[in-house]
Amino acid sequence: MTDVLRRGRASLAFAFFAQGVAFALLVTRIPAVQDRYGVSDALLPVFLAAVPVLAGAGSVATERLVKRVRPSRVLRWSQPVVLLALLGAGAGGSGQVAVLAVALGVFGLAVGALDASMNMLGVSLQRSYGRSIMLGFHAVYSLGGIVGASLAWAGAHWQLALWVSYLPAVAVLLPAVLLGSRWYADGQPAPVREAPGDGGGIGFGLLLPLCLVMTFAYIGDSTVSNWSAKYLKDVLGGSEQLATVPYNVYMLTTLAGRAVGDLGVRRFGAVAVVRLGALVAAGGFAVVALAPGPWVGMLGFTLLGLGLCVLVPQTFAAAGRRAFERHGPGASDAAIARLNIFNYVGFLVGSPLVGALGDAWSYRGAMLVPMVLVLVTLGYARSFEARPDRYGGGHERPRTADVGRGSNGL
Repeated sequence: MTDVLRRGRASLAFAFFAQGVAFALLVTRIPAVQDRYGVSDALLPVFLAAVPVLAGAGSVATERLVKRVRPSRVLRWSQPVVLLALLGAGAGGSGQVAVLAVALGVFGLAVGALDASMNMLGVSLQRSYGRSIMLGFHAVYSLGGIVGASLAWAGAHWQLALWVSYLPAVAVLLPAVLLGSRWYADGQPAPVREAPGDGGGIGFGLLLPLCLVMTFAYIGDSTVSNWSAKYLKDVLGGSEQLATVPYNVYMLTTLAGRAVGDLGVRRFGAVAVVRLGALVAAGGFAVVALAPGPWVGMLGFTLLGLGLCVLVPQTFAAAGRRAFERHGPGASDAAIARLNIFNYVGFLVGSPLVGALGDAWSYRGAMLVPMVLVLVTLGYARSFEARPDRYGGGHERPRTADVGRGSNGL
């Protein structure tokens, strides 16, 4: 394996880590952001919904942008913008809602470009390595999320102003990601090959199963992140202190599952890993829905982390692979940008869906809905299989010629 690939992999892994830190620092301090700016309870959902909507727009723009510039360049400049926007979100004061709106707007657009370009590079590197490495990148993202949430906890514990809490992280991460971006490695640009009956574009039918899997996975993820604490406290009778634990347990098991997930894909194939992940996640939701008390509920959230963690990285990998097989490297980037939009669709749908069902029916019953959606993933598992005639055994073989000499030559 060339030094270019090794450096590209390490630098991209750090980009995933930095994004995990930044995103966690924002979402875990939403109550503090609301208090600092004096945002009303009625207005807060508008701000929260605007971020994923704009992120979707940023992902769409990235699909067009990478036709002109390499994904490494999009990532090189979108990540510093995300970090600066995070700092901007903590810099305003009471009544300066316009400052918050601008900061969150920039954050959302840049996050869309960042998520899309990171995964484009990850899929390209995986194709060049010839074996599964995508779960490892997302494992590092989960680690960054844990670090970011811990930093946010420290800031809240010591009652630090938001900008004081954010500044050290940005001061460390910003120069580090700029330095690391020198070694990003992406594929050589190639024209999209026209397929019979496809008009030279990527047909929506090619990606539809994977878009649904991505949406269902993020509905499950947003259910845990938004409702686990309330569910453990109000439904299962746990203490307020215990109610803070499920999401941390979920994040830790997500990290653990992703850390070993690539080994499972290499040995058993992506289809088997996705099926197992879907079954474990569905079992986790069933345990949560039927739990007699908080400790059994905690077991359910543990299973959810182990099950859901494999779905998103494998969905990105499958989308890039299917588009590459049909049209070539340029289409792989476009497919990932389109798929990335459904990340935000699931995030937008998940929390309101569970809340509405919980209020109208019961929160135990509401947990069965994401369970069913995750089980639907089983019907689409074959979409994760590589063509055996091109990739023996369901795994990708090395295509080192597809990788340029890194982003220095851009």
